Amino acid sequence: MRKIATDAAPQAVGPYSQGVMLNNLVFTSGQIPLDPVTGLMVAGGIEEQTEQSCRNVKAVLEAAGSSLEKVVKTTCFLNDMADFQKFNQVYERHFVSCPARSTVAVKALPKGALCEIEAIAVVGEA
Repeated sequence: MRKIATDAAPQAVGPYSQGVMLNNLVFTSGQIPLDPVTGLMVAGGIEEQTEQSCRNVKAVLEAAGSSLEKVVKTTCFLNDMADFQKFNQVYERHFVSCPARSTVAVKALPKGALCEIEAIAVVGEA
């Protein structure tokens, strides 16, 4: 197992890795909408936060030698299921391969985030 780390995504806010690679799979930790440069939550609502979370997942995947196109499964967490449609509108622009997905509403997310996304992707030939 190999830990994945990149400055292109926010540093972990706890005792975990941004991602890990096992054989030809990469597992990202949940990515909340923190700006990797400032470490602060991006301004705006669910659309802006979803956009940043997607960019953060992409950065971790690319650091592992994978991409959004090679994602096979995502798990998405929303602070409010009323944001589901707006979340989907941004999500579908990034995850064009339509991977398997679970989306759940949660009581709260770290740092007050409105969304969090984690992914499992193939590295190399799919």
